Amino acid sequence: MMSLGIEGKVALVTGGASGIGEACVRLLHAEGAKVLVADIDEAAATALAASLGANAAAVRTDIADEASCQAMVKAAIDHFGGLDIAVNNAGISSVLTPLEELSAAEWRRVVSINLDGQFYCLKAEIPAMKANGGSIINIASIMGAIGRDGAAAYIAAKHGVVGLTKAAALECVAHNIRVNSVGPGYVDTPLLQKATLDKLNEIAALHPMNRLARPSEIAAMVGFLASSGASFVTGAYYPVDGGYLAQ
Repeated sequence: MMSLGIEGKVALVTGGASGIGEACVRLLHAEGAKVLVADIDEAAATALAASLGANAAAVRTDIADEASCQAMVKAAIDHFGGLDIAVNNAGISSVLTPLEELSAAEWRRVVSINLDGQFYCLKAEIPAMKANGGSIINIASIMGAIGRDGAAAYIAAKHGVVGLTKAAALECVAHNIRVNSVGPGYVDTPLLQKATLDKLNEIAALHPMNRLARPSEIAAMVGFLASSGASFVTGAYYPVDGGYLAQ
């Protein structure tokens, strides 16, 4: 694999203790970045950072809380001296529910994390990058490009992430901060652990490649967008979906 050229850069990854986030943490760290593992599960984040050894640290972060996101960025600066790369990955799934039966509380729960959380992260990260530039990668979903019955809150939030990314990219371009989003298909992560084998096979069959993505495959796209190889890429949305959106 070609080097990403991010050695010595400072990165943070939200939801970094498991799934896609963990894969991003491991890739960025392996490429020589100093990585802050930000997760609401402090024990898991601390354990991952400890397993990586040097140039890794952890902080408990609730992205639905603006002050927590500000504290996360401050932790990156305090630990490593700055911030060059931010991967806004943390998010939650939702239970399929017809729109007319969707409670305001469930709508708010999903949107507060999956969209408001991205806003709070960006608001904290951008000022920290203005002096030296940087790369921000927002993890959206294939559901940021299509609709699905029973998933109104999730669909709205993920579409919002794609739009928020575009707006942020235009605002940040003068500061040499690139902002992009990634749209994973269904990924083999802990979020799918409760699914039966038949259900997993059914989900896999939705993709022309007839399988789930591996977290490392999403991380590979994140790594590219964080690298100098993507120096002319901003405001973009990159599906990593095994052909899902091509159908």
